[in-house]
Amino acid sequence: MDTTDRPHVPSPAARLSGAPAGLALSCHPGPVVAVTGLATALAVSSGSAHGRWVLVGAAVLAGQLSVGWCNDAFDAVRDAGAARPGKPVARGAVGRGTVWGAAFTALFLCAVLSFACGAAAGAAHMTGVVAAWAYNLRLKGTALSWLPYAVGFGSLPCLVALSLPGSPWPAWWAVAAGALLGVAAHLGDVLPDIEEDLRAGVRGLPQRLGPARVRRLLPAPLVAATAVLLLGPSEAPGGRTTAVLSGVALCAVAAATVCAGPRPVGAWRKAALAGTVAAASADVALLLARGTQIA
Repeated sequence: MDTTDRPHVPSPAARLSGAPAGLALSCHPGPVVAVTGLATALAVSSGSAHGRWVLVGAAVLAGQLSVGWCNDAFDAVRDAGAARPGKPVARGAVGRGTVWGAAFTALFLCAVLSFACGAAAGAAHMTGVVAAWAYNLRLKGTALSWLPYAVGFGSLPCLVALSLPGSPWPAWWAVAAGALLGVAAHLGDVLPDIEEDLRAGVRGLPQRLGPARVRRLLPAPLVAATAVLLLGPSEAPGGRTTAVLSGVALCAVAAATVCAGPRPVGAWRKAALAGTVAAASADVALLLARGTQIA
């Protein structure tokens, strides 16, 4: 019998050996590392004691793992239908039930670790994590798709500040900057997949706006975050601060100009991406530099 056209089905042994790797890849390791690193660095820069910033980092890590696993487990059927090769659950590298189990376990650990930082800190962080779960389960396909990102990133300065001795309230500008960076992260994350998402019936805010409008809009929250970080703290910006603000704003405006065309290609696409990444990196650096002032 000719079996050349039969789909390859991994053996039970192969599936078992590949499950740990599939589970690790299905958590969205890039965003997990980036967000955990940002929150941990912010906790360190805020002056947290050694044990406290480790606890903050562990709480954020558990929360991000739960969000990533929830996303892949919930979207497994749609990802399989779209034949997305980068999705381990969709291609059968790890079972959907296994990933759901990991997601809920990480969510439980996140709650324990978050509230170990303090009641207010735990409540603030869990609000952000629950918002991210709401994005995965429902809000991704609505005009409010940006809101969980704003809440989630805005909750990170809250977690850091409220975990400090005395549980001080976070500075408004730190929360606002985090929320704006979250909106930018949402736009940048969704932008490459807008057309594919539309074919799959996903109609979040970026999908409704379309790729061209999202490319033009993306620099706006980055410029706004820069302005908040430089002008929000009580100390008046000096000449160097003004220069940084102007430089970052120019990078973002340049990115918006390059991205304004319907389909930027080649070196122009890379230039637009570089300008946007430069603006985002400068904003993160400014946030970390202001770490001691967030509470």
